[in-house]
Amino acid sequence: MAVYTDITDDELAAFLADYDLGQAVAFKGIAEGVENSNFLLETQSGRFILTVYERRAKPEDLPYFLNLLTWLADRGYPSAKPIADRSGATLKTIRGKPAALVEFLPGLSARRPTVAHCREAGEGLAWLHLAGEGYPARRANDLGQPHWAPLFAQHRKAAEGLKPGLAATIDKDLAELALSWPRSLPAGVIHADYFPDNVFFRPDGKFAAAIDFYFACDDAFAYDIAVTLNAWCFEADGSFNITAARALVTGYERRRPLSPAERAAIPILARGAAMRFFLTRLADWGATPAGALVKPKDPLEYERKLAVHREGLSLFGAGA
Repeated sequence: MAVYTDITDDELAAFLADYDLGQAVAFKGIAEGVENSNFLLETQSGRFILTVYERRAKPEDLPYFLNLLTWLADRGYPSAKPIADRSGATLKTIRGKPAALVEFLPGLSARRPTVAHCREAGEGLAWLHLAGEGYPARRANDLGQPHWAPLFAQHRKAAEGLKPGLAATIDKDLAELALSWPRSLPAGVIHADYFPDNVFFRPDGKFAAAIDFYFACDDAFAYDIAVTLNAWCFEADGSFNITAARALVTGYERRRPLSPAERAAIPILARGAAMRFFLTRLADWGATPAGALVKPKDPLEYERKLAVHREGLSLFGAGA
């Protein structure tokens, strides 16, 4: 979440005129995240999130995302259901950009996730994978392994500027990932951005909801776990917290047991997931518009995670 597009009072009133939600009572931008412009909206009918889709969102993908949110919510998964206007449309425009209103979900994200949070997050991720079964639409992962080398080719100079010698290291990583990337793992709808700020917890610490599905796609479930391990299980000093990682997988397997092939693949998938976020952060590093209410995230955080993964993870060793 972030704010790139300002919305005036008149523009908001014109947007809301298509809904039966009453007038706006409060409206403010949300600074977290990097992809779209997001606003907390309170009307006479309740609280909502208004999302304005920005540079990385492809208009042709938006029905997939919005219909998926409706699919999940209708099956009891706690995700933000899109709000339809009087004509039944959930995809709208504002300031000439695609936009949508979704339900506001109560809960708090964990700024410093504990082992207990990781276990609950893992269970919430498995619940999502099961709830997505049968969703009829398909969307390829346009930030998956085949896309990494072409993306890096556009930003090799920026990588070298961050750290001399880094470009050659990333080239080697990419070649090794291409050779060893697992195929034919169990797959379906994945979140692909299941970071702590996209997961809410109740006051008792139990999983409450997941938000921000705008990287969702069809890919291996174990890859989604790998993304989550990177996001939740590294300490501030860059070390990997194996206890938190095992708790996350334990929570996941409360609802969906992993196959032997998935377990075997997680170390290389985790390395690949670190590469994906290193590359997109590298691409964003110099591309954030001036004046945007957002701070680009440091790509070197994920370069350090890549260094850990080069040594290999023993997630399912003795005591797992």
